[in-house]
Amino acid sequence: MYYNDYNRMRDEDYLPVDSFRVDDMPPKAPKKKGRGVKIAALCLACALVGGVGGVAAGRILPVGSTTLYTGEHPPVAVNMSNVTADQPMSGAQVYAANVNSTVGITTELVTTNFWGQQVKGAAAGSGFVISRDGYVLTNYHVIDGASAIQVAFADGTAYPATLVGGEQANDIAVLKIDADDLTPVVLGDSDNLVVGEQVCAIGNPLGELTFTFTSGYVSARDRSITMENGEIMNMLQTDTAINSGNSGGPLFNMYGQVIGITTAKYSSSSSSSASVEGIGFAIPINDIRDMVKDIMEKGYVTGKPNVGILMENVSSEATARYGIPAGAYIAAVLDGSCADKAGLQTGDIVTAVDSTAVTNREQLKSAVKNYKAGDTVTFTVYREGQNLDLTITLDEVTRERDEAMTELQSQYQQALQPTQQQQQQPSNGYGNWPFNFFGW
Repeated sequence: MYYNDYNRMRDEDYLPVDSFRVDDMPPKAPKKKGRGVKIAALCLACALVGGVGGVAAGRILPVGSTTLYTGEHPPVAVNMSNVTADQPMSGAQVYAANVNSTVGITTELVTTNFWGQQVKGAAAGSGFVISRDGYVLTNYHVIDGASAIQVAFADGTAYPATLVGGEQANDIAVLKIDADDLTPVVLGDSDNLVVGEQVCAIGNPLGELTFTFTSGYVSARDRSITMENGEIMNMLQTDTAINSGNSGGPLFNMYGQVIGITTAKYSSSSSSSASVEGIGFAIPINDIRDMVKDIMEKGYVTGKPNVGILMENVSSEATARYGIPAGAYIAAVLDGSCADKAGLQTGDIVTAVDSTAVTNREQLKSAVKNYKAGDTVTFTVYREGQNLDLTITLDEVTRERDEAMTELQSQYQQALQPTQQQQQQPSNGYGNWPFNFFGW
């Protein structure tokens, strides 16, 4: 072997170890000044190249005078065989276990515009399967007013859905599709959640980015949130990304159990330019579990109190100018309801429920929610300059009472339309429309 052959082979790393012989080594060259510096510099250069190569998994692609480093790794395998109920899962495992239980919901809406014309529209949301025989849970506001509802799965299968029943005050609705042998979710225990615990969601943000996975943490528990329709709800707060189209979808813990229904998020208000991110809300599953069972069995929530009134807030102008107390103004009373039997009249202003002061309609509704059907409560009302205490035994919500309240509201709205067309800017700030008392 010639020395130059040895040098060539060593540089290219082709020389077998067992062929190396001491007598093949070239004679040592005399030391030169500065050689140590060059060797150190060479070692440093090799270390730098080796470091970059390690990050890029070792492949170097020359592109002209530019070098691109590319990496390779085996595909991530989502192993579901080792998943057990008592062990947390990875995000990929939660998604794989539940994506086929999550659905996209599209609806057709027929609304009446300002000029009395019917206009068709569409809305989209999310939901999830809660039984093998086709029951699906979602938000009430996702299907509110829908003339047709469709449920779609991740594999592209779609079914028409019927509304079994809903509970607007708690923003839940149960749908039914004609399908069997589905994969339902597992409902967890939202009371066991702690702040800082990791959670994740599957949904359809914007109605287009279907079956999207997002994750985050429980930011807070027991948040009292006033919704756009005035409802005050107990919520879980999370920084998991929740956007339009996610409504009605499942919020999971890392055991793959549904512990909430993604419902709302904060956004920048018109009065503020501050950007709001990472503040989303979900209904705790424990808060509505029994309600869902009632809806599946009877079509409505049993034991829920119904008063039988439509309300508006007393305007601040009336309070300041005429000394009328703040409270919930009774705009209409349903014939035959417990309110009617107790003597409540149109024009009364409710200022207290038992010992709880009431200054607006939201507070009245919140106070009554603490009671059950059949309970007796005392309404303090202001009538023609006098305060009266009226004892009311609360009715139970039924489908028939819901329908009667919806009809009463429709009649009231029709009666107000001529006034509203003349008053483009209502004086009380609520458009003179009654609060929606479906199921109250």
